[in-house]
Amino acid sequence: MSRHAVQRALLWAALLLFAAWFLTPLYVMVTTSLKDMDQVRAGSLLSLPTSPSLEAWARAWGSACTGTDCGGLKPFFMNSVLMVVPAVLVSTAIGSLNGYVLSKWRFRGSETMFALMLFGVFMPMQVVLLPMSQVLGWLGIASSIWGLILVHVVAGIPSTTLFFRNYYVGLPDELIKAAMLDGAGFWKIFTRIVLPLSTPILVVTLIWQFTNIWNDFLYGVVFSGADSKPVTVGLNNLANTSSSVKEYNVDMAAALIAALPTLFVYVVAGKYFVRGLTAGAVKG
Repeated sequence: MSRHAVQRALLWAALLLFAAWFLTPLYVMVTTSLKDMDQVRAGSLLSLPTSPSLEAWARAWGSACTGTDCGGLKPFFMNSVLMVVPAVLVSTAIGSLNGYVLSKWRFRGSETMFALMLFGVFMPMQVVLLPMSQVLGWLGIASSIWGLILVHVVAGIPSTTLFFRNYYVGLPDELIKAAMLDGAGFWKIFTRIVLPLSTPILVVTLIWQFTNIWNDFLYGVVFSGADSKPVTVGLNNLANTSSSVKEYNVDMAAALIAALPTLFVYVVAGKYFVRGLTAGAVKG
């Protein structure tokens, strides 16, 4: 065997080892969620379910009850959907406009404004909890889904602006100048020229924002009310519910339900996310 073949075999072995190391927790979650509690107690973590069942998934979702226990993630999941979709779309739209202005329609102080906006990317989330709660109270949308949408839109604008601005800097200025010579204005250039060229960064930003907002726990637990808690808060409540018997299979199923949307997004659009990054989404 040649030296190149040996190096390649060692590389593949190392990659498979790391993949197995990172995928083992997911394997344990899936197998445990398909077991009943008797098998969970009797078997090892890595053992396969002898009689796979979706009962734990039904209970985690809330469509099955045991005695008086009818709790589940369904209402929290729907709250997250109602929160995430508009928050992602609005923050992405605002970020694209900001990036367009700061890269192609520069004005005096635009670089300073962009530098100040970058503080929002690195600012700890805990810093804004008190002022944001006061603003939500003034607007009358505290402890509501609308309040959570506003919080995530404001928190996402610095990141989306950074992505789009750095991507649009790479677009030739000659395109904008040529369109202006043809009589096109601000919005026509944006909708007819810039947006059609923005598919890679749009995909990156949508996936980035969706993942951050869906997985957020801090804002969800601080700014939500009894009827507006997102799925991460619901998962925490379910996992920490006091009961005489700890049902690990239900907890594992609930964790998988909460993670399914982000897993689905990355499985379906992961390759486009990588392409968008290599197209210049985080350069500059």
